[in-house]
This record gives sequence, C-alpha cells and structure tokens, in this order.
Amino acid sequence: MMIGIYGLIFEFSNPGFVLPGVVGAICLLVGLFALQLLPINYTGLALILLGLALLVAEAFLPSFGTLGIGGIVAFSIGALLLIDTDVPGLGIPVALVATLAATTALFIFGVSGLALKARRRPVVSGKEALAASVGVMLDDMPPGDTATEGWASVQGEQWRVRSTAALGRGMPVRVIGRDGLTLIVEPLDDSQGEQR
Repeated sequence: MMIGIYGLIFEFSNPGFVLPGVVGAICLLVGLFALQLLPINYTGLALILLGLALLVAEAFLPSFGTLGIGGIVAFSIGALLLIDTDVPGLGIPVALVATLAATTALFIFGVSGLALKARRRPVVSGKEALAASVGVMLDDMPPGDTATEGWASVQGEQWRVRSTAALGRGMPVRVIGRDGLTLIVEPLDDSQGEQR
C-alpha cells in the first residue's frame, strides 16, 4: 500500500515520469486486495481495466514501453484475481493469461523496435533535407555585385533562389543555405553533377 501511495505521490508531484504512477496504481490495487477492502472480483476487474487503459495509453504517449509493460503486469494480475473459486474449470487458466501476456509483450516490443528504427532513419523532408539538394534554374539570373534573385525547381518544388553567380535557365544548382523562404544556391560543377 505504501509503495502504491508513494508512487502516486511521486507521479503527481513530477508529472511525466510515468513509471512511478504505473507501479503505484498496480501496487495500490494489489494492496487493497490484500487488505480485503475491495472484493476480489472488483479488484481483478479494476486491474484488468487499468491494464487495458495503460496498453491503450502506450499507443498515444511517448513512454518507451513503460506504460505497455505496466499494462501487461496489471492485466495479468487482474486476470488471475478476477475469479476466486476452488471449483475446477471455473477460473481463468494460467496458460491463457501467460499466452496473452507474452503475445502482448512481443507486440509492444516489436512496435517499439520499429519506432526506434524509424527514429534513427535520416531526415528526408523539411529544411534539413534541403541542404545540399540539387535543383534546376527556371529563369535567367544575370551576374552582379550583389546577390540577385530568381526561381528554381528544387525537389519538385518551385523556390525563390538567390546567388551572386550568373545562372542561366536549365542550369543545375546546389543549395548551400536558406534565408526564410529563399534558398541560397551556387552553380553545380559538372563533376559534382555526374557524381550525383
């Protein structure tokens, strides 16, 4: 009971840790069962509902598996406590609970692994992907002492571009920077164009 109370106090005083709240809720319900303050059926039901809620919350909150594991533990304990009888065949088989818990754990760890792989992939869109991109000039830009502006097609989009070099229509350019919605470009060397 005290672990459950302290876990909830810690979670409410430091929101976002998630683990103390999950452990606290599970320990509090198991403690209430041990003290016979809740009927066994209601305790098991409460743990099952808590486990399902934690499993659903895992899909929407970035808890890195903490909510999912807590949900599996709460669901498993709740399923074992749900029916209190000595009559054979009336309770929930332990093998069924273990199979459901293992299947759910594999699913959660599989989804978490896929999420971590996706997080490590290189950025393919946005301003980070524009750096060093290659585009084609859509109009002529005469040379000048200051940067002149024109239009270019970069990654299939039309962008306003600026350059201090003379650029002609159809000429390949490389993005070297960005100033708001204007890209700063330079002519692309033939050797660089062949490498790309």
